[in-house]
Amino acid sequence: MSARVLIVEDEDAIATGLKFNIEAEGYEAVVLGDGPSTLEYFDKHPEEVDMVILDLMLPGMSGYEICRSIRTVDQQVSILVLSARTLSEDKTHAFDCGIDQYMTKPFALPELLSRVRSLLKRSSTKSLPADEPDTFEFGNVEVDFRKYELTRGEETFQLTKMEVQLLRYFIANAGDVLSRTQILRDVWEQSADVTSRTIDNFVMRLRKYIEEDPGKPEHLLSVRGTGYRFVPE
Repeated sequence: MSARVLIVEDEDAIATGLKFNIEAEGYEAVVLGDGPSTLEYFDKHPEEVDMVILDLMLPGMSGYEICRSIRTVDQQVSILVLSARTLSEDKTHAFDCGIDQYMTKPFALPELLSRVRSLLKRSSTKSLPADEPDTFEFGNVEVDFRKYELTRGEETFQLTKMEVQLLRYFIANAGDVLSRTQILRDVWEQSADVTSRTIDNFVMRLRKYIEEDPGKPEHLLSVRGTGYRFVPE
């Protein structure tokens, strides 16, 4: 069964072009033009959507709201934003809502299709690889990668897909000094729409979950002029 891509776009010309090219890649494409229709589709077809291509400026309900609503029911579906909004604040807000990739309009079709293939390949399985643990514990923190949950003491936090991927990357490279360039390459695959500021914002969010005092981190440490180092104990 081919992967199903949901295209949420209210401009007919763009939606039609995307549908044609996504289907030419061998995937199934479904076009919807607004937020309520999108959320209704998710409700009627649970776990049948593999990827969402999402515009931010939609009638009645913004792409940000749609993304947050999707993440309450599905933490793993890949979401790629395709928007005319180019400000860094817009990109940061979108990543905060739980997206995986951000592209600005106008866009290059080969790059878009490359990202679609990459995201679908990454999410082609709903389960964790056999050699990766379901959970990880350090200090008074426990991470459940299947549930996208992090528990510190008595508090439990819901993580986004990108937060999980970044935290898993830090854990896999515990003790190593990781430059922002490395993180950008290995976690975001060198996306042009992700900057060092985006990475710093993600790290600050992870610190709020992990650290007793985010202002004085003990696990997720800054390395001046370079990047970050994760210290489990």
